[in-house]
Formats: sequence, structure tokens, C-alpha cells
Amino acid sequence: MRESKDDYQGLLPSEVARILAEDGPNVLTSERRRMGRALINVLKEPMFVLLLSAAAIYLALGDLREGLLLLFMVALTVALTLYQEGKTEHALSALRVLNSPTALVIRAGRTVRVPSQDLVRGDLILLEEGARVPADADVLEATNLQIDESLLTGEACPVEKRGLPTTPEWHQPSPAQTDSAMLVRSGTLVVRGSGIARVSATGARSELGKISSLLHELVEEPSPMQRHVARAVKVFAVAGLALSALLVVLEGYAHGRWTEAMLMGIALSMSLLPEELPIILTVFPAIGAWRMARANVLTRRLSAVEALGSITVLCTDKTGTLTENRMRVVQAMSAGHHLYFDESDVGITSPQWRTLLETAALASSQRPTDPMEKAFHQLAGESAKRFAPPAVTQLLQEYPLSPELRAMTLVWKGDADTPLLVATKGAPEAIASLCGLAPAEVQQMQHDVLHLASHGLRVIAVASCNWSGPLPASQTGFALRYLGLLALADPLREAVPAAIQACHRAGIRVIMITGDHPGTAQTIAREAGISADRILLGDEVQALDEHELTRRLRTTSVFARITPHQKLRIVAALKADGQIVAMTGDGVNDAPALKAAHVGIAMGGRGTDVAREAGSLILLDDNFSSIVEGILTGRRIFSRMRSAMTYVLSMHVPIAGMALLPVICGWPLILYPMQIAFLELIVDPACTLAFENAATDGSERSAPGRDGNAPLLEARTLLLAVMQGGLALAFAVCGYAWFLERLAPGQARAAGFIVLVVLNLSLMFSALAPGRHFLQALYPSNGAALIISALAVTMLLAALYVPALTEAFHFSSLPLPELVMAFAWGVLAFPAYECAKFLIARFRRSPTTVSEN
Repeated sequence: MRESKDDYQGLLPSEVARILAEDGPNVLTSERRRMGRALINVLKEPMFVLLLSAAAIYLALGDLREGLLLLFMVALTVALTLYQEGKTEHALSALRVLNSPTALVIRAGRTVRVPSQDLVRGDLILLEEGARVPADADVLEATNLQIDESLLTGEACPVEKRGLPTTPEWHQPSPAQTDSAMLVRSGTLVVRGSGIARVSATGARSELGKISSLLHELVEEPSPMQRHVARAVKVFAVAGLALSALLVVLEGYAHGRWTEAMLMGIALSMSLLPEELPIILTVFPAIGAWRMARANVLTRRLSAVEALGSITVLCTDKTGTLTENRMRVVQAMSAGHHLYFDESDVGITSPQWRTLLETAALASSQRPTDPMEKAFHQLAGESAKRFAPPAVTQLLQEYPLSPELRAMTLVWKGDADTPLLVATKGAPEAIASLCGLAPAEVQQMQHDVLHLASHGLRVIAVASCNWSGPLPASQTGFALRYLGLLALADPLREAVPAAIQACHRAGIRVIMITGDHPGTAQTIAREAGISADRILLGDEVQALDEHELTRRLRTTSVFARITPHQKLRIVAALKADGQIVAMTGDGVNDAPALKAAHVGIAMGGRGTDVAREAGSLILLDDNFSSIVEGILTGRRIFSRMRSAMTYVLSMHVPIAGMALLPVICGWPLILYPMQIAFLELIVDPACTLAFENAATDGSERSAPGRDGNAPLLEARTLLLAVMQGGLALAFAVCGYAWFLERLAPGQARAAGFIVLVVLNLSLMFSALAPGRHFLQALYPSNGAALIISALAVTMLLAALYVPALTEAFHFSSLPLPELVMAFAWGVLAFPAYECAKFLIARFRRSPTTVSEN
């Protein structure tokens, strides 16, 4: 805390509290889903509508217990969905708080640093070089103040700002305030100078907030898995309702027992409705999101977790993701001489190198935030320890970068009797033009640039001159003299090559998209392990039509000098070619590409709030390896989801069969709604907790990604589900028939139900170890399966031997020999399940099925 200028007193704490209560915190509008809206979306799902309808019918028939039980199951599922929505939004809010910048403000005559979310209208903020503007504000005072507004406008060159002709006291906005040179916007960066500004708009009312709000108006398309599940649920729902209606009509007309027929129809409908499928789609991505958060990947939309398992193309930027975003000057070229720098900068022994380094520093911000300019200052500063720096005392003029001329010039004043010193740095081609180099000199420069860029270095050209007289209108008016080239290294992250190889093994193609020089991009790509035989420049992308761009994308993996708009075109072309695309980005201009990709991955460290809002995943450490681990986690989640769905479909075959066959065969009913609800209480936690904790065999690291347009369950997986379900039905029917011949109907019903329950548990353990020995499913990491089995057996014995429950289930108690026989009958199905797995595995490896992969 330090004393502020006497002229500016700022707001009092009471005023801050009042305005904060009126306007709310200074945060961007988030895509937060309200509980009511989320609840409506959940209940609109066909499966939930059918479950609620079934429960309503039970209540209308007076079966209060069964109706309330179904409603309880629906409530649990809805509560889980809403809980996961709230948990994800809470995690995102925590990230925004952690990454929220602070601001220096004048309040009650003192300068204090506060969280930017606590800023209010009328606050006086101090703008310092390198700081991010925390809110929209009117500039009151400006000293060489320049703002980088590229986050909002896309323009790379800084914009000069000047102060308002106003008094410090609060005043109503005047027409003069509409001048953009007197306004600063939230999210922009102070690249030079300092100033004082009065906050005019915060949060969603700022320009950055308006852009963020516009993004929320875009409709997010359903994930591939959601589309497939919706179709599958509709098929099962229609089939279940049709068969149930047919059964009710036939049974009612045949025997006149319409109430009994209605109960049969409801039981059959319940047995055919795989209500576990939407539960799986909720629980698995949610728990997977929690696991991914521990690996520095925050999930913002649960559907993105499923989409990760389908990714075929990963588009990544270079700086800060593949590289460390840590610049260091490593080489210099001047007048045909070459100089290498080590960490101690040994070798700077001549005025030629001293002038080159110090000019580069003088052509940079004097309090730099850019890693490149920091590197220039560091090296020139150490050189200055051995050599006297130029006698410059005051910055007179700066000519910023522009899209037309990628160079910047600073003019410095020295002693009264010395001419002005002009320092310029920029892209080699721009410096060549400013210096008016001869064709031979340009050719030599290009040769030197290619030589340096071939080592993955960023190359900057430097020029200077002495000047007397009036300053020209632009930097093209100076008679600049070319001094040489400086090359900077941005090291590749150590873990990137291994991560790229992991992508290749997993069938994921990696495309690097950068704004850097093509030579630099090509070299970094080769070091990382990305195919760099072909490279496409931004101008070429712009010139290609959609068809030709799609064709070129199939063979090109490195793109250089790319703009945000061209990023969006690349994503669109990849999607049109049938690819499932993941895209990284960090700026406001990256938001459309992040939104368009199937999985948008925003940078959590250097990214903007708008990019994080547009992305479905947030990379907390900006590390490429974390992206790859997140994709592999998505693969694991999908593999477990597929096993769980196979189990659910398999188990519904014997349940539906045992609900229908006794009616057809004239046997006593074995399954009433209560029995089916009991089975569902086993199937529901089994298909979530047990399968989510299943051990992984690492196959996702080498298996190709799932085709996002492929059916929910491939033909071989469906065949396995039908085979195992058919075997379970055969065991259940034979067991029930055997017990009917030897026991009373109540005892036979109890024994047959025991067989069905044990068949269910055996099927669960078989499905938990796809392609592996079944004992691997019993690892301690999957203790959930053992707990579910123990609870199921306990509840089953209670239903058999607790009189009140025995009556509710229409059972009669079994003697011990028949009880053991019923359990053994269900266990005998396990070897049959394993044989079916073996046959399907052999079918997968047969030559006739290779083409399906």
C-alpha cells in the first residue's frame, strides 16, 4: 500500500459496496445451466418420460409401493445428473477465481490491489505496463500509454491512448468519451506506458463480456454418443410399448383379467426398457471428468469426455503447448559472421555484436512482458556490464507493428548535441524493405534466415540509424541500416515427442497450426515427431476452395502463418471429411474454432476467459502431454461404457424372456414389477460403479479411436450381447421348468428368481473382463463388484426368509438343498459366458473381419 496522488481520491468503501450490489461482480457471463433448465432437459429424455409414465400407471392401479419405487429410481438418476452439472460448474468457477487478475485501484485516497472481480463502476484503476486491463474504462491520464487490443480486434499493432480532458470527480459520460483513443477495454494488455482510468463497465456489460455472451447463443450439437443412444432408446421404447400393448390385448381377451394383463404388460415394458443407458452416459463421463481434473484437464461439458474417445485428429498450436514459451537468444548473424551464445554469453567481444544486441533491446519495450523482448533485454543488459550503453535518455516516438509492415521502430533522444537514435526490429522481409537492400543482399538475408529457421529458431532482423530533423510520418521515412539477425530458441517440451508417439500408436493424427515462420514450424514439427514433409501457409489456405483444402488436409500436418479465421476453415474442412476434431486455443479470436471443433481445448494458464467459455475442456497446465493423457482417459471411459452397455443389453434378454415366456407357455408368472425393480437395483449400480472401476489392460493406447459415425455398439459387440443374453435366458428357462416340476409355484418362483439373480451377477463378472481372464475382474481396484454381489445376495435372502418381503415378492421359502441348487444353476452359466467371449474373440481375429477395423 502506498499513498496515491492527491488529485485522485477514488470511491469510498460504502460506495463500492453499493455499486457492487447493483451491478454484481466483474466477471464474464458464464454458460451456467440453471437447475430448473437442467431438470427439464433431463426429463425430456425419452427413457425418463417412459419411466415416469410407468410409475404413473402403477399409482393409478393402486400399487403405491411399486410406483414410488420407480419414482425413487428416477429421482436418483435426475439428482445424479444435476449434481454432476453443479460440480462441473463449480470447478470452472474455481478456475476463474484462480486465474482472475488483480487490479491496482485508488480508493479513499490510497492505492490498493484488489481482485478484479471486485471492481465497480467509478473505480479509479492504475494502468501499468504488462498489466491486463480489468474492466472497460475511460482514460483520465496517459503517459506513452499503448494497448494491445488484438484479443478484441485481431490487430497485432498496439493502439495509442490519450487521457480525457476531464476532472477527477465523477461525471456523466460525454460524447467525447466515444473516441476509442480515450477508452480501454477489459481483457486488453498494456504494452507500454502508464495511466489512470475510471471504470465505465464491468462484467457482462464490457465489450469482452458481450463477445462472451454472443458465443452462448450458438447451439451446441449433440455428441455422437448422445445421438446413437437417443436412436437406440427410441427403438427399445417403441418395441417395448408395442409388445406390451399386444400382450395386454391378448391376455385380456383370452382370460378377461384386464388388471392382471395390465401388470404383465407393464412388467414386459419395464424389462425391455434399458433405462440404464442414459445413466451410463451420465455417470461415466462425470466420474471420468473427475479423474481428468487430477491430470490437469478440467472438463466443462460432460459430453466432451465421450467425444475424447472418438478423436481422430488433434490440432495443436506450437508456442506454449508444444514448446515451453521461454525465449533465449542463441545465435546472431551480421556482415557474414556467425556468433553462438551460451548461457554465460561468452563471446560478445566486439562493438559489432554489442550494437546489434543493444539496438534490439532499444527497439523493444523497456519493461517487457513478451518472452522475446525479455530475452533481448537480458542479453543486452549483460553485454552492458562490459560495454558502455548508448547515451540515450528519453523515448520520443514509437512506430508500432502493423499488418502491412511487420516491424516496430523506437526513436530515442540522447545528449543535446547528438542526433536521435532510431532502433528497429521485425520480420526479416520487412527490415529488408525498410533498409532498401539490394537484390543480392536480400538473397543473402533469405539464405541466413532459412539456415537459422531450419534449426527451429525464431528469427528477428535488426536495423538502426541516426536521425536529425523532424520525424517522418511513418518508419518507412528513415534511412535505416541493416545490422543483422538474432535467432531465439523456444525449447520443445521434453515430454512432447513421447506424447506424439502415443497419439500415433492410438491412431490419432496430430496437426500443428502456428503463426510462426514455415521453416521454424517445420523444424519444431520434426523434432516433435510430426510429419513435416508438406507444409501449408496461411495465404495458401486462404486461396484454396473448400474441396481442395479438404484434399490437402489429408496429406499436410504442418500449417504456418495461420490466422484465427483460417483455423476455423481448417476445423470445418476436417469435420466435412468425417474426422472427429480436437482443437487448442487461447485467445478471443480462437473462440469460434474452439466452439466449432468436436472438442475445444482452451488454455487455462495463458488463455482468456472467452476461450475457456468456448472450449469444452480446459488445460490447466497448457501442456501437450496432458492433452494426450486426457484423450487416452476418454478412450478408457468409452471402453468401460461399451462393456457396461453390453452387460445391460445382455441382461435385458433373460429379464424380457422370463417376463414373456411364462405367459406364452402357461406357466405361473415369475416376474412381477417388484421382481423387475429388484433386478434393476442390481443392474443399475453394477453398470455404473462396477464397470467404472474396472481394471484397464492398456489396449486404449494402441487401439484406433472409435468411428464417431459408427453405431453405438458395433456388430461384434452386439453379437456377444445377444449370445450371452441368449445363454442366460436358456439357463433361466430350463432352471424354472426344472423347479416347476418339483416344487410348489411359490417355491419354484423363488428358485427361478434366484437363478435369474445369480445369472445376472455371473454375467457382470464376465463382462468386467472383456478379452481377459475373468479373475482379473476381481482385483481390489474393482471391489465395487464384490460389494454389489454381497448386497444382492443379502437382499435376496431377505426376500426369501423375511415373511413380509416374501409375501410382497409372491415367494415361498426354500429348503436349503433347493436353495443351493438354485445358486449352483446360475453359477453354471459362467463358463458358457466365457466360451461366448472366446468365440467372439476368434471371430474378431479372423481374416474376414479385418476390413471392419
